[in-house]
Amino acid sequence: MPKKGKPVDLKRVTTYPIRSRVSKLDQSLLARLPSPDKPLAEFFRTWPKLLKAKEFLRIAERMAHAHRTDRAVVWMMGAHPIKCGLSPLIVDLIKRKVITCVAMNGAAAIHDFELAFFGHTSEDVERGLEDGSFGMAQETGEGMNNIINEGVRRGYGIGEALGQSILRRGAKFQELSILCQSFKDNLPVTVHIALGTDIIHQHPSVDGVALGKGGILDFRILAGQLPGLNDGGVVINCGSAVIMPEVFLKALTIARNLGNTVKDFTAVNLDMIEHYRPMANVLTRPTSLGGEAYSIVGHHEIMLPLLYSAILTQLKS
Repeated sequence: MPKKGKPVDLKRVTTYPIRSRVSKLDQSLLARLPSPDKPLAEFFRTWPKLLKAKEFLRIAERMAHAHRTDRAVVWMMGAHPIKCGLSPLIVDLIKRKVITCVAMNGAAAIHDFELAFFGHTSEDVERGLEDGSFGMAQETGEGMNNIINEGVRRGYGIGEALGQSILRRGAKFQELSILCQSFKDNLPVTVHIALGTDIIHQHPSVDGVALGKGGILDFRILAGQLPGLNDGGVVINCGSAVIMPEVFLKALTIARNLGNTVKDFTAVNLDMIEHYRPMANVLTRPTSLGGEAYSIVGHHEIMLPLLYSAILTQLKS
């Protein structure tokens, strides 16, 4: 027979008055009921002052502070924000000089280019893959490759070559182009590729030498912008799970290796799910010397308009 256990006597436990306890939540932190008739600034004041709501508004505050104190705001991105229809928001932040440097992967550049010249982008990959037509749009492949090849021969990086071409060729929808607006405002704009990852690499006009030379120049340009993050700058990785986090880590190494102090900045990752590389290479490792790190998970088409609105609210406050 199993031995019967003896229950503890709860009358012997000690308690304490709740007023002496430290609580994580009190009534001052609670959400308030938003009104659709009130300004957007009032909407943000209704948010609870804790967890991700608090962090989200902190990001907007740090970006506004960086803008006011002339610190760098480096906007790194993948293609998804463009595919979600968010280019106008990013373009406007460039116009307002909130963003001081744009760094994107190759796919983002492709979607930006197509949107600028043709007003549409983002094909049906599965359908095109089945018959071998995926990525084979002639105007995109030949157009971008020829611009990059010629631009690199003239000493430009990939980003500048594409941006100035969109502007000077009078692309019909150039007002939607992040590349074009960056070039117009004399903003550093860089493109970071991996050979074989982008549809324009499938076309006979591709020149690996030009891609390599232009890509390395863009890497050097990005590294030259990172000292501006020191003491109050902001770096945001929006929708790039691999390329931009890896590039940023190496560019930051170069900036510090050359004797620059780059610490005490705010690092942010915005994506639909958390990935290892952005968490390690954008948030954790780069801020080990000091700074703030935030990860906001959510759909870009919802979170980015909210962040844009929160930034503008901070700028007006």
